[in-house]
Amino acid sequence: MPVFLHTRIRVSDLARTIAWYRHLGFECVGRDLCSPQGNRLAFLQIPGSDHQLELCCQPGRPPVVPEDLVHTAVGYPDLLAQCSELEKKGWAIWPGDWRQTFPKGLRMAFVTDPDGYEVELLELAPGGGPPGVPPAADVA
Repeated sequence: MPVFLHTRIRVSDLARTIAWYRHLGFECVGRDLCSPQGNRLAFLQIPGSDHQLELCCQPGRPPVVPEDLVHTAVGYPDLLAQCSELEKKGWAIWPGDWRQTFPKGLRMAFVTDPDGYEVELLELAPGGGPPGVPPAADVA
C-alpha cells in the first residue's frame, strides 16, 4: 500500500522558516541535507503525524508562491488558545473575524509564513478527528 510521505515547499531561509513553524508545533527531524540538485533541505514534522513538510532552499532562486493554490493545514484541540498565543507573539491572524463559530461549531483561521505560504489553522472535531472531512461512506 502506498504511503503519503511529505509535501515540499521552497523557502528563502531555512533557519528562519524552521523557527517560524516551531511556533505551530512542528519539530525539525532532518536538516542540512543536500539534494542532487544542490538544494538545502530540512524536514519538519508534528509529533504524532506521519506526514512531513519538506523545506527546500536553493540559493539564488527565491520561492514563488502561487496565489490561492498552496497551503498547509494544522489542527488544534483548542484553536482559540493557539491563536491567542500566536497573537501575543505579534502574529497576524486572519481573517479578522476568525473567532466566530462556524455552523458546525468548529473554528478556522490563517497565518502566513515568512515566504508567503498560507497555513490554515483548524479546530479539531470533538475526539481529535479532522474537521470537515466526511466519512468514506458519504463520499461519492
